[in-house]
Amino acid sequence: MTMFLDMILGRTRVLVKANERVLALYRGEVLGIFGAGEHSLPNRRGMLELERHDVNRAAFVSAYEKPLFDTLPEVARRELVVFRTNAREISVVERDGELHTVLAPNQKLVVWNAAGPWAETRIDLTERLDVDPELMRRLTRARRTELVTAFMVNDGQVGLLFVDGTHQRMLEPGLHAFWNVGKTIQVRVVDLKRQSLDVTGQELLTRDKVTIRVNISAEYRVVDPLRAVSEVKDFADALYRALQFAFRQTLGTLTLDQILERKVTVNAEAAEKVRADMAAIGVEVSAIELKDVILPGEMRDILNQVVAAEKQAEANVIRRREETNATRSLLNTARVMAENPVMLRLKELEALEAIAGKVERLTIHNGTAGLMNDLVQLRDK
Repeated sequence: MTMFLDMILGRTRVLVKANERVLALYRGEVLGIFGAGEHSLPNRRGMLELERHDVNRAAFVSAYEKPLFDTLPEVARRELVVFRTNAREISVVERDGELHTVLAPNQKLVVWNAAGPWAETRIDLTERLDVDPELMRRLTRARRTELVTAFMVNDGQVGLLFVDGTHQRMLEPGLHAFWNVGKTIQVRVVDLKRQSLDVTGQELLTRDKVTIRVNISAEYRVVDPLRAVSEVKDFADALYRALQFAFRQTLGTLTLDQILERKVTVNAEAAEKVRADMAAIGVEVSAIELKDVILPGEMRDILNQVVAAEKQAEANVIRRREETNATRSLLNTARVMAENPVMLRLKELEALEAIAGKVERLTIHNGTAGLMNDLVQLRDK
């Protein structure tokens, strides 16, 4: 009977499930939004159009959104929630206490009211660009960090925050996050710990036209981070070049012998120039060392020959000195023996004893005026 009446009246029964909403149009005009249950809707000549929506999907997307809000604003406000941002805003939208989405400036989101409850936090980008740490953790868990840029500053470092190329402030160690919409965010992290820099294999020409290579090392630390990053493009590269230039200027005025003999003096002269240049850009340079002087192969051979000749000459001098001393000692001994016959005879006995200890048998042929007679006479005396 009901169906018969609907046919006579030109109506249709529409069943809507608990998780659904139906947007109905009749004769091209928005009829309304219908919730769970059975609804009798006009449908003469098949002019009824139905658009079913699953409210669990939250977002309301329909080609009839504007006609709905224009013709049935109260129905739209009852069934839907609209989030909209202006050119300087960000909206953090929560659904039932969980972060749902983040709207960039000039964006809109329409959701089903039944999918909520909904909450919104608006952020004015003209007042702050920092992202609250707790919000940053929630954005990370929800994987909604596309509008955020994060920077880590470790212990012993400082971060320099630049917005649209202008320095804003320094950042202490820790995690820092910023909204990256409408602004260019840059953080330069500067290490404040003492560091070392090596300049190796630098070729230069000495005053006596010898090509050598030197290895230089320096220790430095940044004392004015803002000056260090704003005065030069790369302060470490600036130190590298300053070391190169200072040592070329200093060592180029010296001969090879002077460089090899005056390493400490050369370091002191070069270091003062380097320290003055780097202090002007906020970098403090401490120890500077000329670690190695590397000679070409042929020059090393020549120096080795020179050193060998010098050592040979020293050895000859020592040898002649020792020979002179030995000759002088022999002369003194001979003089003593010539003046003392007893000493001469004792020396002869020592020689005889030494010889006798090295042979098994010793035969002595001696006349009455020979050695034995002399020994007896020596004993009698």
